[in-house]
Amino acid sequence: MTRDQQSVIGKRKSKIAIDAMGGDHAPAVVIEGAVQAARQYGAEIILVGQEEVIRRELARHGDTSSLPISIVHASEVVEMKEHTMAVKEKKDSSMVVGIRLVKQGQADAFVTAGNSGAGMAAALFGLGRIRGIDRPAFCTVYPAAPNLCVLLDIGANTDPKPEHLFQNALMGSLYAERVLGIPKPRVGLVSNGEEADKGTMVVREAYKLLAASSLNFVGNVEGKDVTRGLADVVVTDGFTGNVMLKLSEGLFSFLVKYLKQQFTGGWLNKIALILMIPGAILLIPGLLLMVPAALDLKRKVDWREYGAAPVLGVDGVVLIGHGRSDAKAIKSAIRAAIRAVEGDVVGAIRSGLTAT
Repeated sequence: MTRDQQSVIGKRKSKIAIDAMGGDHAPAVVIEGAVQAARQYGAEIILVGQEEVIRRELARHGDTSSLPISIVHASEVVEMKEHTMAVKEKKDSSMVVGIRLVKQGQADAFVTAGNSGAGMAAALFGLGRIRGIDRPAFCTVYPAAPNLCVLLDIGANTDPKPEHLFQNALMGSLYAERVLGIPKPRVGLVSNGEEADKGTMVVREAYKLLAASSLNFVGNVEGKDVTRGLADVVVTDGFTGNVMLKLSEGLFSFLVKYLKQQFTGGWLNKIALILMIPGAILLIPGLLLMVPAALDLKRKVDWREYGAAPVLGVDGVVLIGHGRSDAKAIKSAIRAAIRAVEGDVVGAIRSGLTAT
């Protein structure tokens, strides 16, 4: 059994409902990722969507009869470009039916790579908010050194009040503790300076709430400090968090393309590369020793490793992934869902709100 398997498999198999019709490349990549997850993690997978289509895609993966995979039929699909109110109009959509399975206790969690706004709406309409949470938040695991951190909100609430940022801090702290295994996570508040009087009025008021709480609040963190690992939980509004996340993804993509262009683009660079080959041979042993570090860096910055963003604050485990998710991202999202279920994140948030 691999380390990944050990980290996600508990005493009872989690039941994860998957929106088989959600995403730019559904249902093919969704079902491929689900099959991989069923084989590797042993969790019970419930594929929700148009049964005939799902069975046809499953057949492409050989004999899956021994895998813990079942199908729940849903005749409708919430398309990627539809308005969020489509979840009210399409009551038999794969998104609505999947959420209903969680509400009825037939599934422990729901994962979708479909329309994120519709996914949030379906979760709110179908499950409601945890009592004491005003507005749910999207959170993600974000690369930092030496360890990963939790970043929230990344898009659910773009115009929060100070108390919403405080609630985000509480939920993020519990997620970091229960899912990432970080004891007493350090909480930082994104601002344009370290001092308590820096930032917008909302940030300043949130600072006071956090400083007076029992959370392990370490103060404000600037953008440059997030990846330095100064906080385990980084709290901000949905607008800023979304920009931070998308900028990071774009920057890494740019660096990879830029370096490739510099080494291979233009005849001068190609001649220089050829002239360097004899000397480069002597560097091969050293480069081989650097491979594990390079692979670790690739994993940290690859959003597909984390799969989907948990919707913290709704009364059930719901994760929403990128519309462009591939099979690897879907498998990772299922792994994240299993961890959230086994860590009882929803129960921990309820208890945490009662304690504050």
